[in-house]
Amino acid sequence: MEGIRACVFDAYGTLFDVHAAVGRVRSRIGARADELSQLWRTKQLEYTWLRALMGRHVDFWQVTGDALDHALARTGIEPAPMREPLMQAYLTLDPHPEVADVLRRLHAGGLKLAILSNGTPAMLAAAVDHAGIGGLLDAVLSVEAVGVYKPNPRVYRLAVDRLAVRADQIAFQSSNAWDVHGAACFGLRPVWINRSRAPDERLPGAAEHELRDLSGLPGLLGI
Repeated sequence: MEGIRACVFDAYGTLFDVHAAVGRVRSRIGARADELSQLWRTKQLEYTWLRALMGRHVDFWQVTGDALDHALARTGIEPAPMREPLMQAYLTLDPHPEVADVLRRLHAGGLKLAILSNGTPAMLAAAVDHAGIGGLLDAVLSVEAVGVYKPNPRVYRLAVDRLAVRADQIAFQSSNAWDVHGAACFGLRPVWINRSRAPDERLPGAAEHELRDLSGLPGLLGI
C-alpha cells in the first residue's frame, strides 16, 4: 500500500476483544456463556443500524446495555447478578495480543494513528487507558461527534477532517466486513482484519487487502 500517511482503526473487534467481557465471568454464567456473548454482539450492531435508519440515535453505552438486556432475556440468564459486572467489564476489554506492538511499529514509522469507533468518548477513553496505548494515538474519534453510527459517510469524514489527510491516504482497519465496505465507499483504503475467517459481505466497495490479524499491517505498509 503506497501513499499511506495515516492508519485509522475500528475499536471493538479490531483492537479490543468484544468477547472478553463475558470471558471474565464465564464461570458464573455457565454453559450458555458463548451464546450470550455472540448474541450480545449481534444485537449491539443491529441496534446501531436500526436506530440510524429510524433516526433515533442514542449513544453506544445505551445500545450496549439494551443489547445485553435482550441477550440475557433470550438466553434465560438471570440479569440481576450479571448485568452490571458485564457492563463494567465492557469498559476494559482486553486488547488483542498483537495490538500494542503493531501500534508502536506504525508510530515509529511516522504514521498518524487514530481510532474511529461507534463507542462513546468515555467508553473509548476507558478501553484505551486499560490497554495502555493512548500515547501512540493522535486521535480517538467517536461517532457521537456526528450523532449517527457507521457506516454513515459522515463518520468516516471525521478521520479525514481530524487528521488533515486525504481519504486515499488513510488505511482503515476493521474486523467488521460491513465497516470495511462502508469505508471503501467513502474513499478510505480499507484492510479487513478477518479474525473469524468469515466470508465477505455482498455489499458495495471492497477491502484493498485482507489480513488474519493486525500483525501483518506494518509489512503491508512497508514499515
